Amino acid sequence: MTKMIQSDENAPLISQKSAGPEKVHKGWGYRHVLAFLAFFGFFNVYCMRVNLSVAMVDMVKHINDSNNSTSDECPDSNTVNSTKEHVGEFGWSRDLQGYVLGSFFYGYILTQIPGGYLAEKFGAKFLFGFGVLCTAVFTLLTPLAARWNVGVFIAVRVLEGLGEGVTFPAMHAMWGKWGPLYERSKLTGFSYTGAQMGTVISMPISAYLCDSGFLGGWPSVFYVFGALACVWFILWMMMAYNTPADHPHISVEEREYIESSVGRKEDLATPWGPILRCPAVWAINVAHFANNWGFYTMLTSLPGYMKNVLKFDLKTNALLSALPYLGCWLGQNCSSFTADYLRSNHYLSTQATRRLLTVFGLAVPGILMICIQFAGCNHTVIVALLVLCLTAGGFTMGGFQVNHIDLSPNFAGVLMGMSNTWATIPGFLGPEVVGWLTTKHDTRQQWQIVFYIAAAVYISGAIIYCIFARGTEQPWNNLEQSQGVSFKRAVDTEVSVNRNRGTDREKRLVTVSYD
Repeated sequence: MTKMIQSDENAPLISQKSAGPEKVHKGWGYRHVLAFLAFFGFFNVYCMRVNLSVAMVDMVKHINDSNNSTSDECPDSNTVNSTKEHVGEFGWSRDLQGYVLGSFFYGYILTQIPGGYLAEKFGAKFLFGFGVLCTAVFTLLTPLAARWNVGVFIAVRVLEGLGEGVTFPAMHAMWGKWGPLYERSKLTGFSYTGAQMGTVISMPISAYLCDSGFLGGWPSVFYVFGALACVWFILWMMMAYNTPADHPHISVEEREYIESSVGRKEDLATPWGPILRCPAVWAINVAHFANNWGFYTMLTSLPGYMKNVLKFDLKTNALLSALPYLGCWLGQNCSSFTADYLRSNHYLSTQATRRLLTVFGLAVPGILMICIQFAGCNHTVIVALLVLCLTAGGFTMGGFQVNHIDLSPNFAGVLMGMSNTWATIPGFLGPEVVGWLTTKHDTRQQWQIVFYIAAAVYISGAIIYCIFARGTEQPWNNLEQSQGVSFKRAVDTEVSVNRNRGTDREKRLVTVSYD
């Protein structure tokens, strides 16, 4: 005998007005406090990640020679002396500087999946908090390590990456327990926009600290941001809790409102097999990879194109350097609120909403990347296109970047760890492809291939996600075979709880076999 539970994955969500006895908690709550704490956590994390790229200019002895470019297609608009020697402490070659800057990602990629798993098993509060603290401590030690030995310096950067690698999976696991159905996008999205704001703020502040001579110049960049992160850690440990049930001051109304959407914390074994076989999970992985390929192309390689081919150094203008990140922050916030608005007012289902925002956030930047080549040597147009690319890309925040929690609130941290592992690969592979294509012939024709590849990855990711994405909770979210809990029991229990609480959830299709 088989029992069918109704499904309509493409149908709009049920309206809250017709949801029955469910009580909606309006106004300020502790879930909003958590969102602000997380925002400043990611703010600090990205301040500590980005500051080295600015401080490196002051740390290293180098000669800027604008005549190194092999392209003479665009006129040189620089009025500064083309050869200017900078006296720094370290005589590191360009290759060695690249290893130092990239060493962070070697640690970062290793702790993504373990971070998500540990957050689910032992609680996200401590993992996220100590992940940021670990990064802060090693940031404070950076000047000492750099002056001691470059090998030690690289090791410290790897350890920073190890600490920071757990932050996104841990916070996804946290929102899997704290994010109500109709607030999931905006709370999660707002938390993660701290990363972009940290980049916007830290770049000019780092440049100012280097020039001011405060605490020795460039070392102050690491002391200031490391100390701020330590202060944040104290506040986080005092005010954050793993689940609403753990919070000693949360109101009964807010707790019931949250738990009616996401359920209560359960100690479940991770269903690795069903996760790895789920097409919707791989749709997120592909979209995350595609998004980061374009992101790294624009923000790590495109400045080289503008400097070497267009003879315009984007990094010399602090305002222009910050505009793309500011546009991304704006796009992320807009998409997060748009996603929850569409869903809560039952204009679109979760699946349709995630598809719409992801396709917009991937396809539009893909098209704009092609347009960059046709802008010729016009600096203004190219900077505008760069800002528009990152702004449109920010709309994926309301799309695939929250979709992990839709599929499985219980294992959202693991799913984020998986997708962020794939998304870290472009940090290594993207610049390698660009270098291979442009090392011998740094011309607009060669760069056109770079842009076409990025556009193809963007659009392919949008198509694959659109085909395989889903917006409903997957059956394996509550499947606990290792403890002898049958699929039938898990589904029946959930349906009973939802009926008693009047939970306004999406309708799902589950086939349960009876013995």
